[in-house]
Amino acid sequence: MQPRNKIVVASQHYPPDPGTTAAIMGEIACRLAAEHEVVVLSGWPGALPPSQIGPKKPRVVAVENQVADKAALARRGISELLFVLRIFVALLRQLRRGDVVLTVTAPFMLPYAVAAAAWLKGARSALIMHDLFPDVLVMAGLLRPRSIVASMMRAANGLMFRVLNAVVTIGRDAERPLLSYSCMTRGKIRFIPNWATLAPGVRPMTSDNPFRKMRPACFIVGLSGNLGFTHDPEIVFEAARLLKDEADIHFLLSGWGIGFERLKQLQADTNLPNVSFVARVEDAELEAFLAAADLWIIPYRKDVAGVSVPSRFYNLLAVGRPVVLVSEAEAEAALTVKENGLGWVVTPGRADQLARAIRAASSSDAAGMAQRAVTAASQFDRSAALNAYAALVGELLHHSNLSE
Repeated sequence: MQPRNKIVVASQHYPPDPGTTAAIMGEIACRLAAEHEVVVLSGWPGALPPSQIGPKKPRVVAVENQVADKAALARRGISELLFVLRIFVALLRQLRRGDVVLTVTAPFMLPYAVAAAAWLKGARSALIMHDLFPDVLVMAGLLRPRSIVASMMRAANGLMFRVLNAVVTIGRDAERPLLSYSCMTRGKIRFIPNWATLAPGVRPMTSDNPFRKMRPACFIVGLSGNLGFTHDPEIVFEAARLLKDEADIHFLLSGWGIGFERLKQLQADTNLPNVSFVARVEDAELEAFLAAADLWIIPYRKDVAGVSVPSRFYNLLAVGRPVVLVSEAEAEAALTVKENGLGWVVTPGRADQLARAIRAASSSDAAGMAQRAVTAASQFDRSAALNAYAALVGELLHHSNLSE
């Protein structure tokens, strides 16, 4: 009797990694394992959490992965290339004809290796597109739009999109840049948005919140999470400088990444009285931290539309907090903010607009906005998204290409 086809999930980030991508990939793998054999090729060693252990759970295979600091670009590039090569070899060993392999765009070289291995082994492949390269690198100022490297990456994308059987987008704005590739068809694209990892519900402001004790009477403006190359730390700091004389507004910043190192450098040079930093918040304290702020900032550089979607966005809505988003109006998160009345959208690079939005938020009645945020978060349902992934994989197990 011929063995049933299996699903292989290839992801650098996977539990026990505490990041959002890891949590999402872990939940997807567990949902698929309820109906199929699932093997996870993970780049994150360590003991798995209880939710990942037991019958009808994925079998996790750790792939050696030397994680370099994001600021060390050359060392990081080499370590990620080695990880991708190890994943490619592992896939050649794991995949059989008719299997399905699911991956994500981190690191950016991983999807190319996954598509190539699936093609060689006669397997089917799907990509969850969190970021579109080289567009992200162009947006971050690391590549010129018409450079040789950018052109080579777009040519590689053309080959990859031709081979891939499905591309999952988490933002509606991603369809247009994808369809600019002649080999991409609407039949291959599935829109499955991410979801909040916290249960939706308005969290009240409390005097005993440990993150508000330093400024209990202030209007707290929060910034949290990974601040990478696509984000703009300067606009946050400049807005804080413009508001430094307004004693009732205070900035509470916590996270990691090259952008936060830049913020710390700016604060060390200027020492603004209305800016405080908190060490990276662990998962157990995340809910309390998100509930500590009255308003949250998501600061993108220009040209974010169709390129990247902030995964932290959904948890900010889930705790019932308005947001001010630095982004083009047509980007996915901006569309959600506008359609549901969840906060403010300001033009990238305009610190004066950001400062005005924060000032407006500090004097507005946020009760209605908080409830609308929770309602919007409820629409991004975990079960619906996971069922959509299960349906997609079911189609791939029975059809070679969704566009056929």
